[in-house]
Parts: sequence; C-alpha cells; structure tokens
Amino acid sequence: MDFDGKINRFSSCRGVAFEIKPHSDLFAIFTPMEQEVSRSQRFWNRITRAVPGSLSRRSSSHFCDLDNDEESPEDDALAHIEEGLKGDNNKQIVAAKLPEKPNKNDSSRLSVILLDQGLFTVYKRLFAVSLAINIICLVLATVGRFSYARNNAVTFSVANIFALVLCRNEAFFRVIFWLAVKTLGYPMVPLRIKLGTTAVLQSVGGIHSGCGISSIAWLIYALVLTLRDRANTSSEIIAIASTILALLCLSCIAAFPLVRHLHHNVFERTHRFAGWTSLVLVWIFICLTTAYDPTSKTYRTDIGSELTKRQEFWFVNGITILIILPWLTVRRVPIKIYSPSGHASVITFQGGVGAGILGRISPSPLSEWHAFGIISDNKKEHVILAGAVGDFTKSLVSNPPSHLWVRKLHFAGLPYLTSMYNRVLHVATGSGICPFLSFQLQPSRADIFVLWVAKNMEQNFGKEVMEWMSRRPEKNILHDTALLGRPNVPQMSVEAAKRFGAEIVIVTSNPEGTRDVVNACWAAGIPAFGPIWDS
Repeated sequence: MDFDGKINRFSSCRGVAFEIKPHSDLFAIFTPMEQEVSRSQRFWNRITRAVPGSLSRRSSSHFCDLDNDEESPEDDALAHIEEGLKGDNNKQIVAAKLPEKPNKNDSSRLSVILLDQGLFTVYKRLFAVSLAINIICLVLATVGRFSYARNNAVTFSVANIFALVLCRNEAFFRVIFWLAVKTLGYPMVPLRIKLGTTAVLQSVGGIHSGCGISSIAWLIYALVLTLRDRANTSSEIIAIASTILALLCLSCIAAFPLVRHLHHNVFERTHRFAGWTSLVLVWIFICLTTAYDPTSKTYRTDIGSELTKRQEFWFVNGITILIILPWLTVRRVPIKIYSPSGHASVITFQGGVGAGILGRISPSPLSEWHAFGIISDNKKEHVILAGAVGDFTKSLVSNPPSHLWVRKLHFAGLPYLTSMYNRVLHVATGSGICPFLSFQLQPSRADIFVLWVAKNMEQNFGKEVMEWMSRRPEKNILHDTALLGRPNVPQMSVEAAKRFGAEIVIVTSNPEGTRDVVNACWAAGIPAFGPIWDS
C-alpha cells in the first residue's frame, strides 16, 4: 500500500482522517454492460458545473461534518447534475436537483447523546433489564424472600462487576463478533436474527452501565448488613468496603454523559485508575473477610482452601484476567509517519488487519489511548490516518515520533458485521468513510455499496484512496458538496438503499447526521445502524 501520493487536506473520524479523491461520475450506477466502457468514460461523465449560491452553514468540529474549518465562501457553490448515464433499456439515472437539506435549529451534540436517540433504544432497554433484574433480587433479599442474596450480597456485587468488565473486554467481543459473522453470515439465516444480533452487539454498553449501578447498590446493601452486625466484623473490613464503594461511585460519576462528553480525559483516567485500585482492594477485602475470626477477633493465615470455596474468589479471578489480558498485548513499535499537510499524519504499521477492525495507539499507555479506524489490505501493513484535531494528534504533525505504543489486540467495530449480511449499503459523510475503506481492499461475503458525501473531495482527499474507491465504480456513489451543494443525506440514503436492494444500512456520520439517516431508513422500512453513545 503506497501512500506517497499528494494529499492536500484531511478531516478526522474519531481522530481518523482519510485521504480521498472523488469518482468523477458522482451518481452513476453502472450495469454489467456499462462496465465495458473505458475507464475515462466511467470517470468523466457529463456534469453541469455549479451555479454559485448560498448554502446553510453550521459550525462544527466533528470528524464527519461536511464542512471544513478552512473553507472560503466561494467554495460553497451549488450545482446540479443535469444529465445522467443511461443504463440498460435506456433507463436514465439522474441526480438532477437533489433535495436540499432542510433547515433546522442547531442542537448540541450532547443533547443528541442524552435526548435525541429515543427513550426505548436497545441500549436503554438492555440497561433497564439488567438494572431491573438486580433491583428485583435486591428488594426480595431486603424483605427476606431471597435468603441466598441476603447472605451473599457481596457475591452479587462482584458478579455485576464481572459482567460489566466482560461487556467492555475487547478480546471477548472480538471472539463474539467473529462467531456472529461465522455462524449467522449465511443467506438461510433469517434477517430478523441478524438484525437482533447487530442491535445487541452494538448496545452492550447498556448492560455495562446497568451492572455498574447494580454493583454499587449491592455493595451498599452488603455494607449496611455488615454495619448492623458490626460485632462480627473488623474496622479494617468496613474501611476497605467503604473505600471500594467510594471508588465505584467516583467511576460512575466520571462516566456520566455530561462529564464524559466535556472532560473525556478525566473520565478515561478516573475509570482506569479507580477501577484498578478497586480491584486491588476487592482482593484484600475477600482475603480479610475469609481470614477474619469473629470469635477471637483475629485473622487466620491458613485460608487457602477456604478461599477457593468462595464464589467471589472466582469472580475476582475472572475480572483480573479480563483486565490484564489486553495489557499483555501492549507494545512499543516503530512506525513510519509523515504529514503531507498540517491537517493530518499518515502512520504506517507492520502487519495486515482484517476489514472492520479498529486499533488503539498511545504516546503514554498509562495516561491515554486513542482509537482509530484501520486501513489495510490484510497483507503486509496497515495504516492509520490521524487528523490533527487534538493535542495528541496535533503533536503527531508538529513533532512526529519514531515509535508509538499500540495494543496488538485490535477490536471489532460495527462495520465488522457487514459480512453477516448479503447486501449492505455503507453511508458516510466527511471522513466517516474511513471505517469502510478496508472493504474496498479486501474480499467480503457481502455485496457492498457505498454512498459517500463529503466536501472538496478532490482537494481535501487523495490519490491512493480514490484508486481504491474506483475499483468498484458501479457500486460507489460519491457526492462532492462543494460542487453539488449540501444534499438531503437521509433521503439519498433511503433512495440508494432501495435502488441497491440493501438489507441493511450502516452509517458513519456526526451524531445528528447518524440519527437522521438511521431514523429515515427505519421509517422507510429499511434497517439501519450507526454509532451510538457508548456503543
């Protein structure tokens, strides 16, 4: 994979930016007969140039926005395609006068995260179910109708912690995603099962959150019971239990969407170090409670055999393994990096990676990790394109390092499930195209179509990626907003999905754009999924 071509500008996708150059025929959908036309005929179809006009503008810094920060007024030219290609049976595919995107009041992305994703999403239903099950058990234990839970409140708390850690373990879910594609990726599997699996895998964060709150509730209950029977415990055990409770509460507060959205580094570090400290204290707590003799008020030392009989011991063992496993794959690796402009850096790593996979890199593994989409042909190397949108990614441009920390254990994202379906439409705005690019380079079980909307494709993106996109011109629709104006992306997505006969639409856009496309597709009876908060 050669990235020596000229790249003018970039924009970012969760810190990922991509160099992309447009297919010149922005809307043509070629039939097999038309594939015999020469390459120049494919790429230079008749397009009527834009008539300057005013477009609605909105400020934004999201990686998938259609506008750039460094744009000039004259870049906002409005054009229509007045002629289209004629396909079989002289059916003309015309993209003339695309519907303009309706004007609407700007809303903060936080409001989209908190309010606009619906009250009954799969994420919230999973959260509610996991929380409700625990509340029911807790109430039954409190009123004396569930003696096992009353006598083992700590076990229920630790079991919830195990469940929430499992829901965030990248190794575990890499296997789950792989099994889902391998077992469900056949035409005979009902679409309903595939869609249900996709919805659950995308929304397991709901279980994570529900179990997090439940673990606190159970620990409070256990602590109350302990304080009522204070004569049979020690002050050390109470102090450690109280500290664990405080750390769990701190982690939950840091994970609250408002805090997480506005202070992500605070969330990440608090979650990590409070979690690690809690794990150490839980080990001490289990050992102390096992060793304490309420009769003599002393601690025994011969607790090995008794410790292994406690259920909490095995749950905490599982938690420890799940937390340590990803860190065993952390390596400091040499990289090749260059910055063709001040807007992004192109980072090359050794080793091929499958399609739909994401990876994490870090300048300092204990302080911060950044997730990026990966471009690879699954052969000798893979590439990350990092837009200069934050302190770390800007430093890659201004002071490029020779090495970076990486997790060799990559994780699967929503696009990975593409191969579970037969016909899929990928919808991307701006640099949201990045998670889908590996599917242009690697074979897939699914028949994949692409709708990509971005601004100044030819200027902002580049030669290499455009060469990949041009390998399947009959299945890729590219819309340059600088030339054609800002379209109604949800309507375009619905029309493209119907035209292609897509079973599912997978979209990567900004929060508002993702919501609009997903809602429009579902309203038209077309299943659609996109990134959600805490997905």
